[in-house]
Amino acid sequence: MSNTTEHTTIDGQLFRSMVIEGALAIRDKKEQANELNVFPVPDGDTGTNMSLTMAAAMDEMAKLDAPPLSKAVDTTASALLRGARGNSGVILSLLFRGLAKKLREKEQADGRDLAIALREGVDTAYKAVMKPAEGTILTVSRVAAQYALEKCQADPALPVAAVLDAVLERGETALAETTAQNPVLAKAGVVDAGGFGFLAIWGGMRDAFLGIRRTHTAAPVANRTAADFGAISDEDITYTYCTEFIAERRDKSRNVARMRALLGEIGDSLVVVEDDDIVKVHVHTDEPNKAIGEGLKFGPLLTVKIENMREQHTAKVLEETAPVPKERVIAAPEKKYGFVAVAAGAGLKSVFTDLGVDRVVQGGQTMNPSTNDILRAVDAVPAEIVYVLPNNKNIIMAAEQAAHLSDKTVIVIPTKNIPQGISALLVFDPDGEQGQNTAGMTGAIAGVRAGQVTYAARDSEFDGKKIKEGEYLALCEGKLCASHKKAYDVLKKLVREMVEPDSAFATIIFGEGVTAEDAARVEELFRKENKNLEVTMIDGGQPVYYYILSVE
Repeated sequence: MSNTTEHTTIDGQLFRSMVIEGALAIRDKKEQANELNVFPVPDGDTGTNMSLTMAAAMDEMAKLDAPPLSKAVDTTASALLRGARGNSGVILSLLFRGLAKKLREKEQADGRDLAIALREGVDTAYKAVMKPAEGTILTVSRVAAQYALEKCQADPALPVAAVLDAVLERGETALAETTAQNPVLAKAGVVDAGGFGFLAIWGGMRDAFLGIRRTHTAAPVANRTAADFGAISDEDITYTYCTEFIAERRDKSRNVARMRALLGEIGDSLVVVEDDDIVKVHVHTDEPNKAIGEGLKFGPLLTVKIENMREQHTAKVLEETAPVPKERVIAAPEKKYGFVAVAAGAGLKSVFTDLGVDRVVQGGQTMNPSTNDILRAVDAVPAEIVYVLPNNKNIIMAAEQAAHLSDKTVIVIPTKNIPQGISALLVFDPDGEQGQNTAGMTGAIAGVRAGQVTYAARDSEFDGKKIKEGEYLALCEGKLCASHKKAYDVLKKLVREMVEPDSAFATIIFGEGVTAEDAARVEELFRKENKNLEVTMIDGGQPVYYYILSVE
């Protein structure tokens, strides 16, 4: 940290520094925020979403040179709005939008100006949230802003530093109170992750106002969220084909270690996993036929995937080096209705495309797309009216913000999971009126019961039950249903929880690493609960969730 510097007001250049330090502060504390998630599921964690959202503003601030305050606050608000990820990121962007509304009127802001602006930010966020809940980032920001404003009313000359201290002082108390305010937090014994992230950001902003800088951040660097494929030359790829297969172990006497040794001679990046029934292989090689031949010695191949890594690399480099349009490119309408859906996995992308979706935004758990990601997808749909299916409760707010930014008529159907998105599409009538379709799709998602099977990302304790990292977790309607070291055990309990006597349809969407045979066992569980169920099986290929189940 560097030495402190005395400031009395905030100008554009100082606000720029405050945003950058706020972004760096939440980046440093994002894992602490992630650890506060109530369920230990691998999801679009609050800390990660808030960090990525602030990073979007930091990137834009790095491009500005001595901006006036109006430019700095408006640029921040715009960048946060477009870069917002997850509900916490959207709320954060709304707080700064209100802040900008007040500060853009000033050449320099004093303590009272800052307190009034933060209060405006809180009002903006509350107006945008349909059912604000206590014990969240909204509560922490509201209580902190109100306290700072009251102090300024008692002393209109209160310095900026004292206002920032007041926000953090009362904010910490409000954060501690969230545990008792929210029953779910109370069960888990943690504070709200969004409130924690808000205070981390404002702590960084206070540091910047005081002249404290992180020594490793003299020159802000644009945030990267993916590997730089352009830095890898084609020659760096030793073998051409990424080869994966699962072979049934009919010949139990055949030696897996011998196959591993033979594959090691013809390739690298070798992974061989076995159990009593199958052998699963991943290898990079120039001789995929030999690798597959070794697998066939064990028995029939259940799955096979061969990809040319050199072609993939070339395509990725072309994608990365293609000029990014500075202006939005909005497709002219060629039809009345169009669809954008959010999903992860090649199988799910195909399902949604087959059901008439024009653009599938890659995303879901662990990778909530930004407002701008959704907006660009909407722009690309050549339709007058575009329906958006977020398919995740943590993406709905970002989709709604994208709708506000679009020049088209955009309607967000608040689908909270993949089965709801599919059900909405099945009742859509291309010849129907907009109001009828919106009501029909909204009504269809209400009748869907959804469940998921994933894994525990960390050790935790919830509602008196200890959960170990790596255990299978079953969620029913977003609530923890079961945890166990065996997938079959949590599936039995989940299916029992989901199926009712009058249930008519069930869908099993199985993900990465799950075989059709594994999924068939789940189908048997459904039929044991209700023999009249019509069951549909989908190879979704989705990450994170081994199974996504639904019952209607």
